[in-house]
Amino acid sequence: MITLETILPPERTLYGVTGGSKKRLLEFFSTFIAQNTPSLDSQEVFSRLIGRERLGSTGIGNGVAIPHARSPHCKTPLAGFMRLEDAIDFDAIDGEPVDLVFVLLVPEEADDAHLSLLAEVAGIMNQGSVRQKLRQAGSQHALHDTLIDAIRHHQDSEDG
Repeated sequence: MITLETILPPERTLYGVTGGSKKRLLEFFSTFIAQNTPSLDSQEVFSRLIGRERLGSTGIGNGVAIPHARSPHCKTPLAGFMRLEDAIDFDAIDGEPVDLVFVLLVPEEADDAHLSLLAEVAGIMNQGSVRQKLRQAGSQHALHDTLIDAIRHHQDSEDG
């Protein structure tokens, strides 16, 4: 079964990323994920992510954005998480700048399982206590541990 925990390895949790702008951040992530995943092309990933943003910002408020896209070269869902050095304008629904960015790439023929991954990310990132812990994490390792803890707790509460 595909879970957020299995698709977010520690090496795709990035700490203290320099954002600059939404476009630059998505370019950075696209290049990063393509280097990690040979089947992906950075330009293609970027154009899909930016295309999705054109439909409406994925900034969900409270300093959080969840950029996501489908990709024909993506075999299984992939996730990445970035905590930015400085919050950037993301055209978020509440107008607040964003410093926590959870990126989700899913296969072209994405199904309900992928939509539920997206809903799960939103559910986790909507918790004030989780956002606070993520912002307080002092290292990449701590950031990943905090995120995985939050994912596990969220799953437990869903299963209960």
